[in-house]
Amino acid sequence: MSISTQTGDQGSTSLLYGRRVPKTDHRIACNGAVDELNAQLGMARAFLKGSVGDPFITEPLFRIQKELIVLMGEVAVAPEDRERHRTSTYGVTTPEMVQTLTDAVHDLEQNHQIEFHRWATPGDSVASASVELARVICRRAERLIVGLRETDPGLSVEIIRYLNRLSDLLWLWARWVETQENKPVEDSTTA
Repeated sequence: MSISTQTGDQGSTSLLYGRRVPKTDHRIACNGAVDELNAQLGMARAFLKGSVGDPFITEPLFRIQKELIVLMGEVAVAPEDRERHRTSTYGVTTPEMVQTLTDAVHDLEQNHQIEFHRWATPGDSVASASVELARVICRRAERLIVGLRETDPGLSVEIIRYLNRLSDLLWLWARWVETQENKPVEDSTTA
């Protein structure tokens, strides 16, 4: 089967379970932003490999990317198919997933020396800037999903909580990377 099905050539696409909607549908816009976030997290993970954030950040980022796929599946369900989705094996965004992000935020705040002064200006490094860009995309996805939930109150609030917490965590990770990269390197010849 080809990836080029041509079924979207007239400007429509499918939600989960096959319901066709215009490509401008709010659910599609939401998932487009989350998809962009997932791609940017992959970019951040690639920049962090072999650097200060690897595996401290890269391993959780990979888990988060997989969780975002679950989240997108949940967003791509029309209200009429929600019960079918709940009984499926696709999974949903859970309070435990949100709590894992919250725990990571608290760990960074309490156990790591993160330095920042006032508002952070991205660009100290490609790695930290890529994490910061993911944060900005995450906030956009969150705003879009909040708007979707206004018209579809059956959409799980855990999705909004997840993206809100993820944005906080990404901000802290960007500061952590900057802090680690700006630490003075010890001279091994004087030891």
